[in-house]
Amino acid sequence: MSCDLTQTVLHGYLDGELDAARAADFERHLVSCSACVAALEAQESLRSSLMHARLYERAPASLRQKVQGQLGGSARSSVVPIRAAAPWRWLAVAAAFLIAVFLGWRVLPLLRGNQEEITLASAIVDAHLRSLQPGHLEDVQSTDQHTVKPWFDGRIDFAPPVHDFVNDGFPLQGGRLDVVRGRAVAVLVYARRKHLINVFVWPTTEPDSEPLSGSQLGYHWTAWRKSGMEMYAVSDVSPADLADLQHLLVQ
Repeated sequence: MSCDLTQTVLHGYLDGELDAARAADFERHLVSCSACVAALEAQESLRSSLMHARLYERAPASLRQKVQGQLGGSARSSVVPIRAAAPWRWLAVAAAFLIAVFLGWRVLPLLRGNQEEITLASAIVDAHLRSLQPGHLEDVQSTDQHTVKPWFDGRIDFAPPVHDFVNDGFPLQGGRLDVVRGRAVAVLVYARRKHLINVFVWPTTEPDSEPLSGSQLGYHWTAWRKSGMEMYAVSDVSPADLADLQHLLVQ
């Protein structure tokens, strides 16, 4: 069984090319279309496999020896100028190397899987914006974690961690179900000084990770994995407030 949207909309949705309204329409379509869900899962699995595959070959030893031989010959032909300038040249090379290592250490973790992270963050922010429309924020409205947590039973195949942090300035407001890129997720809603924070939760087999943060469309988000759960918190509160809530959720 196939669906016309599998060919006309799915790839744009997967690549984050749809606007918020069209993405929301497609996500509502996913709830009742198993063909599109299966196609989306297959495409996401393929992209993940390609991203993690080591599609490279090591150069043969003969090529290494040839290059080194050519470099050696060049060095012998200009040995006097190199030795004359060696002290400051080697210091410059060492400094450049240290700067490159430092920048790589700081920047590479942010770039690893960068496009995938940006696409997912865009979908999370879009879902947050949709939730702010009247009547979309909560399916169960309660400040009692013992009311919110059981509400998810039977509606999804995992149990999200539900806690109330009213004493820490983050009172629980309720929860709902949402769909992010074809995936059913639980959402916990918290308040912070008249602002709302959505915390998206779904199970993962990936290892725990430190929080990664960013901003889109004026909203801040932070993402992390802990104890088999992947979590995204998004809001217009300050990044410091999101960090405080993240610390509470991982305790």
